[in-house]
Amino acid sequence: MSFAFATDPTPLSTAPNGVICVGGTRVTLDTLVQAFQEGCTAEEIAEQYPSLQLADIYSVIGYYLNHQSQVDTYLVEQQSKAQEVRQKVENRFNPVGIRDRLLARRNQVID
Repeated sequence: MSFAFATDPTPLSTAPNGVICVGGTRVTLDTLVQAFQEGCTAEEIAEQYPSLQLADIYSVIGYYLNHQSQVDTYLVEQQSKAQEVRQKVENRFNPVGIRDRLLARRNQVID
């Protein structure tokens, strides 16, 4: 007697902006992998992100372990894009002295 096992697709989807999300949620692959790399168990990740299903977390961790170089390349690209956006924002809105400006604005409202 032989058994046929169904295989489920990996619960990853790509948003229009190119960001990969887990299990039909807005939790990103980056977030899940980072938590896993920091030593979180699947159960701990599920506690941190209750919108994720435990089975999806295990599936994505398995996918990561089987395709680590591909995922790591994606993560490096995402970090590079995030750095570019951060630079653009900092160039447009100078963060130097922001605390002082906000405190001054708050004090004007209070007075």
